[in-house]
Amino acid sequence: MSVYRLQQLKGHILPGNKFTAMAGPASPLTTHVLNTAMGVPGANIALSLHRQDPSSSAWSLITTGITNADGRCPGLITTQMFTSGVYRLHFETAQYWESMGETGFYPYVEIVFTINDPAQKYHVPLLLSRFSYSTYRGS
Repeated sequence: MSVYRLQQLKGHILPGNKFTAMAGPASPLTTHVLNTAMGVPGANIALSLHRQDPSSSAWSLITTGITNADGRCPGLITTQMFTSGVYRLHFETAQYWESMGETGFYPYVEIVFTINDPAQKYHVPLLLSRFSYSTYRGS
């Protein structure tokens, strides 16, 4: 078993890592990157969250982050900042594949979605391989 895979398993087995990574107030918007080609979480992927201005269509940066060992990025946005509108999650996938000694087809992935009811919880996962990706609205 590779060292990389053992590190990924460690993040799932040791409960202390999970709880400290998820500490703090829950974000109404979450994401989870899964490397479906290798069957592991997409760890250490740089991402950014943006909101579109409805009058100008310009994008405003809300936050940046990096996925943890479980492929998640807790604390994306506070409940107070989470309003109705169009959002974009931008994932730096080229850097991720390069860090693994691979080359991917997509240099980045952007997922654009609409929030109609900010009182709900929204989960936007990214299923990723070197030559494809998919997403869906989770719960």
